[in-house]
Amino acid sequence: MTLRHVLPPSGHTLPQQISNPEPAAAVRRRLVGRLIRRPAGAVALTWIVVIVAAAALAPWISPYDPLAQDLPASYTGPSAAHWLGADQLGRDILSRALWGARVSLVAVAQALVVFLVVGVSAGLLGGYRGGWVDRVVMRVCDVLMAIPVVITLFIVLAIFSRNQSAAMITFGFLASAGLIRVVRAATLAVRDDDYVQAAVIAGLTPAQVVRRHVFPRVAPPVLIQAALLASSALLVESGLAFLGLGVQPPEASWGGLVSDASTAINTQPWLLVPSGLVIVVTALAFGVVGDTARDLVADRSELAARSWRQLITRVRRSANPVETKDVDTQLLVHVRGLEVAAGDNRLVHGVDLDVRAGEIIGLVGESGCGKTMTISALLRLLPPGVTMSAAGYLLEGDDALGLDERAMATRRGRAIGFVPQEPVAGLDPAFTVGSQLSELVRHHRGVGRSEAARVVRELLAAVRLPEPDRVARAHPHELSGGMAQRVAIARALIGEPRLLVADEPTTALDVTVQAEILELLRTLRDERGVSVVIVTHDWGVVADVCDRAVVMYAGESVEEGTIGQLFRHPRHPYTRALLEANPFGAKFRSRLRAIPGTVPSFVDRAGGCTFADRCPRRTDDCDVGPILLEPTAAGNVVRCLHPEPVRGNVADSEASHV
Repeated sequence: MTLRHVLPPSGHTLPQQISNPEPAAAVRRRLVGRLIRRPAGAVALTWIVVIVAAAALAPWISPYDPLAQDLPASYTGPSAAHWLGADQLGRDILSRALWGARVSLVAVAQALVVFLVVGVSAGLLGGYRGGWVDRVVMRVCDVLMAIPVVITLFIVLAIFSRNQSAAMITFGFLASAGLIRVVRAATLAVRDDDYVQAAVIAGLTPAQVVRRHVFPRVAPPVLIQAALLASSALLVESGLAFLGLGVQPPEASWGGLVSDASTAINTQPWLLVPSGLVIVVTALAFGVVGDTARDLVADRSELAARSWRQLITRVRRSANPVETKDVDTQLLVHVRGLEVAAGDNRLVHGVDLDVRAGEIIGLVGESGCGKTMTISALLRLLPPGVTMSAAGYLLEGDDALGLDERAMATRRGRAIGFVPQEPVAGLDPAFTVGSQLSELVRHHRGVGRSEAARVVRELLAAVRLPEPDRVARAHPHELSGGMAQRVAIARALIGEPRLLVADEPTTALDVTVQAEILELLRTLRDERGVSVVIVTHDWGVVADVCDRAVVMYAGESVEEGTIGQLFRHPRHPYTRALLEANPFGAKFRSRLRAIPGTVPSFVDRAGGCTFADRCPRRTDDCDVGPILLEPTAAGNVVRCLHPEPVRGNVADSEASHV
């Protein structure tokens, strides 16, 4: 039995379910509804909007010129002529408050802009890049936090002749040290998430990855920090004006109003009410608005993340080679002596790999044999502290080891496309499928939004997704496992790569959906000439779609050959043991052979044959010196001093269709 036998009849589409995605208008209404259910936030936001609008419209709505004097009305309280009273020179308090708002809010905006630009950019840079960049950012941050803010502001005001703008810009710059630490910590928490790594592998530039997939995750703490800074900046500006170090009389400012009221505290205490109240209420409103905005963003992100986690849990629970006709013999990938190491420990050693145009190759072996680390090396995306080297690595004729990171980034998504094992984890839960694919289309193909949307529809249809428009409007958590896997394949095809690297793309899927995905990979090879390197531990998948296979054990390639050679005449004892343990080849009521022992850890791998401890053909010479890959009479290439003799097939059901 092979996976081909469980394919649905030709022309039949398996039923797939997808919930109706909410339109953008519905999402906005839901956000507004949540804001309304937070009355404090709604009131605070209304107050901020009113204050900003009043300041902008002050020249048209203020009842008097803020400098106009009316001495008979000096120190009068609220009246029909002066709604909020008049100061010692009879100047209208309401008019001066409106004009003073322009000065105070501009000062807040100056500090806030510097605070956000410096804090967010430096925090994202240090957290995402890491290494020496992160160390420099943190040392600068430490210096800024050690500088006394108040004394520094006094020095700036003395140097720049009481220039309030210079003081507020300095305040925002010094305060940004706290935001840098917050943003850096949040960036470190998300930069290694699957969907961020998937965006890197898809070929997005670091700036695009940070802007699109990292910054939205760090936005909630940025909002609350910005709100706190706005409140602090307002109080600092008012304090400087109160001390006479800000804007100078007779120009109006909120701090100046408090200063004027303080001189008349015994004569007319009312003056402190409007001048002090507007500062206190506005400062509190900034904090409440920031806290509410943080909650709204967090609610939306948590909703998407919760649905994403639920789908991951649901997905986790939840063989005929193809003859290649007219295959181009051009070599896409040529690797010799690949090594991947963590310090002194070799994770992958001595791997040779050739991939030709239109060819499907399987990397087979137990977990821990180095399959995923090998394809990570092909992509040059290894974990921190892990390095790679090779006697040669040619990618489409170019020396891939000689490319710098910028040049290699241009190959990802274009020369090599990647299909992850868990496709939902590789999709950003906060954005629709269409928006994520459209972003990559615009990046790789340089087209506009409308053309990108058309390309996305074509790609979704090409991977046999029903109703591509509905899928494009859906969020990742609204997709089934099979649909998400097809979306991942569509994303990998955006840059029109000639090679797809698929990391166990059928592991979490049921057998019928597995068959559909494998049929799709064959179709992509036949119709588009795409080569595929597929990582799997399933011999049924190997028999169903692969032309050749590389058997890996303990970080080494131990045997390589065509599917016919491996199934009919496996020469390495490990290959034969894997085939004999394959349930597809088992006879009724027969006992499957189990391979004794486990794959040795990379710290326990000594010289000689790594399979020796589990091999029934072991002799003393197996433990002496390195063992090289050698061709055999059957056509295989095997790393063994005592290969299996050529004898009958060990997997009759597979051999029947090889």
